[in-house]
Amino acid sequence: MRILFIGDVVGKPGRECVRKALSGVVAELRVDIVIANGENAAGGSGLTSVTAHELTQAGVDGITLGDHVWDQRGFSEEIDKLDKVCRPCNLPKDNPGRTSLIIEKDGFKLGVFTVLGRTFMKTSADCPFLAADAKIKELSKQCDAVFVEVHAEATSEKIALGWYLDGHAVAVIGTHTHTPTADASILPRGTAYLTDAGMTGPYESVLGREIQPIIAKFLDGMPRKWPVAEGDVRLCGVLIEIDPQSKIATKCERVERRLDI
Repeated sequence: MRILFIGDVVGKPGRECVRKALSGVVAELRVDIVIANGENAAGGSGLTSVTAHELTQAGVDGITLGDHVWDQRGFSEEIDKLDKVCRPCNLPKDNPGRTSLIIEKDGFKLGVFTVLGRTFMKTSADCPFLAADAKIKELSKQCDAVFVEVHAEATSEKIALGWYLDGHAVAVIGTHTHTPTADASILPRGTAYLTDAGMTGPYESVLGREIQPIIAKFLDGMPRKWPVAEGDVRLCGVLIEIDPQSKIATKCERVERRLDI
């Protein structure tokens, strides 16, 4: 069973990249299930039902979210109708939306959920370690394997959670910082791990936004708009191979494809 996880899809360039490149990548890598973080897919911040539909129409089987989950006006009223979208499971319990997904392919059931980190993050969230424990316990009764996304700022928090969940989740993949890391690996007890999958969007940018407004902000501190950039668009993520018999990961490798759009 081969799982492709796509890092944070940023704005229209990221969505177009998924639309144009995903089918080819899926065929090339013989992918069975595609998961994408869509929290920046709508205008660079948040998700809408329309942009979620674009991603699923392009071949995404499940969409995860992060700290920008409620940035788009009205999305809190839309999310319960989107059966392929889940919000972070450690947000307050009265938040709308699914806290996990179960994606089935050829009789194999994969549980998917996201936890938000708390270090340097402004969003109110419960402990990601305890929340992940509880959600894995819940999903393990229904699924063959569980995939965990850690949407966090601090590298140390993501790494610690990877080690904490080694042997309990089939994969622990980090997102949020939009910069791919070089530490894709299989941990000793069979969990695939990567600190950050990077973003799917424009790399001629500062984390997906136009360069000059960001530099100006650093120089003078004044508020200004940060439009989504357009240059050097890439699809970035990670390919994970799971042994369906042992239910452990046997491969974890970065995926990166450039696209001119």
